[in-house]
Amino acid sequence: MQLEKFYYDNKTVKMFAYATMLWGIVGMLVGLLAAVQIYLPAANFGLPITTFGRIRPLHTNAVIFAFVGNGIFMGVYYSLQRLCKARMFNDTLSKIHFWGWQLIIVSAAVTLLAGFTTGKEYAELEWPIDIAITLVWVVFGINMFGTILKRRESHLYVAIWFFIATWVTVAMLHIVNSFEIPFSFLKSYSWYAGVQDALVQWWYGHNAVAFFLTTPYLGIMYYFLPKAANRPVYSYRLSIIHFWALIFIYIWAGPHHLLYTALPDWAQSLGVVFSIMLIAPSWGGMLNGLFTLRGAWDKVREDPILKFMVVAITCYGMATLEGPLLSLKSVNAISHFTDWTIAHVHVGALGWNGFLTFGILYWLIPRMFNTPLYSKRLATNHFWIGTIGIILYALPMYWAGFEQAMMWKQFTEDGTLKFQFLETVTHIIPLYVVRSIGGLLYLVGAFVMIYNLIKTIKAGSFVANEAAEAAPLPASIETHGKQYWHRWIEARPIQMLVLSLVAVAIGGILELIPTFLIKSNIPTIASVKPYTPLELQGRDIYIREGCYTCHSQMVRPFRDEVARYGEYSKAGEFVYDHPFQWGSKRTGPDLARIGGKYPDSWHYNHMLEPQSMSPGSIMPSYPWLLDDEIDTAITPAKIRAMQTLGVPYPSGYDQIANKDLMQQAAKIAKSLQAEKIETDSNKEIIALIAYLQRVGTDIKMMPQTEAVNK
Repeated sequence: MQLEKFYYDNKTVKMFAYATMLWGIVGMLVGLLAAVQIYLPAANFGLPITTFGRIRPLHTNAVIFAFVGNGIFMGVYYSLQRLCKARMFNDTLSKIHFWGWQLIIVSAAVTLLAGFTTGKEYAELEWPIDIAITLVWVVFGINMFGTILKRRESHLYVAIWFFIATWVTVAMLHIVNSFEIPFSFLKSYSWYAGVQDALVQWWYGHNAVAFFLTTPYLGIMYYFLPKAANRPVYSYRLSIIHFWALIFIYIWAGPHHLLYTALPDWAQSLGVVFSIMLIAPSWGGMLNGLFTLRGAWDKVREDPILKFMVVAITCYGMATLEGPLLSLKSVNAISHFTDWTIAHVHVGALGWNGFLTFGILYWLIPRMFNTPLYSKRLATNHFWIGTIGIILYALPMYWAGFEQAMMWKQFTEDGTLKFQFLETVTHIIPLYVVRSIGGLLYLVGAFVMIYNLIKTIKAGSFVANEAAEAAPLPASIETHGKQYWHRWIEARPIQMLVLSLVAVAIGGILELIPTFLIKSNIPTIASVKPYTPLELQGRDIYIREGCYTCHSQMVRPFRDEVARYGEYSKAGEFVYDHPFQWGSKRTGPDLARIGGKYPDSWHYNHMLEPQSMSPGSIMPSYPWLLDDEIDTAITPAKIRAMQTLGVPYPSGYDQIANKDLMQQAAKIAKSLQAEKIETDSNKEIIALIAYLQRVGTDIKMMPQTEAVNK
């Protein structure tokens, strides 16, 4: 059979590689700033755009979607062409994909810093950007499947399975979680509320980790690790089991982020069961990777690329064992809301995603520029600097997590809480300092890599179109001898796509739909009323400033939490919360019962100068809230959006909402005046005070002493 000559597209791979390096540095720099802000409030610089509440979501989005996202596309565009023995389907689509993704990243950075956020972790981007993500993802899918369909290789290698599952699952997660009602060009309310919103969000949030930070990188691992080691994958059969078990089980595990919350118990238990089951396929993938290096450990000692990959796979194994263990209720009762979770996440992000990306960059760049790596010694130094950085980052956060949990739960012999919340914060500040040093070392290592790769690039000559040849795919595939069942699906990409969608959709459907259709899952509470227009404005300001990044609004049914905060939270309290605000980290105390706890003047002074109300506080100040005016022009649109979502405001209320808003604002301004604080009633601080004084006051509160005894 005559061979066909063609050319691989390295130009797109190079652009994604450059973007990976650029956004990696940016994401790590922003992360380092956030790490310093935790113990040094002055590092917030007193500006709206540089506060922790806006920097933190910028960091997570930059690392996940900019650094790792570009790393995924770099690995997919390089490996897919060679696995299919075909150039990418369409060069124009490749360019649209690249530049569209970079535009999304820049738009995300600008809007997040400006305070335009949905308030949902890892899904903070507002509706126009959500639409852009969908369109660019479709472009990527067309380009990927077009390449697969015109392939010259009949068999679909395991890496391609993971790419297909990634594409279809991320599309499903993004679309379902992004249902929202826009009320302005850059603002919207989540379609879901309270408990339902929490379940959808963490179904998305957990599986964003699963199908954006894990499955595509597993596909990349299955291609690049054997290439770097020059050895075949250890077990093809294990890779089959790994793939199908992983994508089916992973999608069910999201509720383990909501243990002991107001989520129905059946959903929590379901999340725990499937999380524990995840250990088997996850470790199957890890062992398949490590055993691929059997007999090659001498090479690992000499080759920095393999060093990065070994540590990456090991960190993947550690994180995927720890995740299921954290889903056990007894462990979660200690870990949740603490820095233990931060340590867990960063073992995966810095070790698995970061180190595997570094190893691939060191392998790819010399090949595309037809030159040896500039310095193996620098690459080895980078490996050790980065490894020490991970250790200095993770260990203090584990320690801090244990310290927080133990201090939160300690009682005196008299039965009162032993520590005020602020004491549990100031006690672990030295650990935060060490964490930032670890982050700095990791960043220094990344700069060493950039220098090494720039020198490599300058020494080489880029091969934009790499010549290749292969026989065309025959019209019919002949089979000889015994054929296993999986061979049928491995040669049929569309069927693979459909079966992957079915595998991941089952879990989502069976978890989400009962929560929406069975009313007993969310018992109503007659006393719970919609937010007033002023409180709604204040809530949006609270979300804009990223207060949810440090404060939770979910009192769990634990003795210490009820004693510290008040009555535990009920599902029916949150039916008008679009989006929910349960949070995932307590750098500051829980605010679920903050309403009425302090006078209006306390909140005013606390936002102006937190340390004046709470000496030693690490919270930044928000002076602009005292100067900026409430945007009352948008109040009617907010009310109409809420009515569309089923919030029972009276018909036509949008036309008179601002009248009620100003009346309530005038009362708060008057109460401040009584405390010798002069401020206009149209300032944002007034709206925020109104919201904070409302939170948690809709249900009859049990006296705290009685609650503790119960």
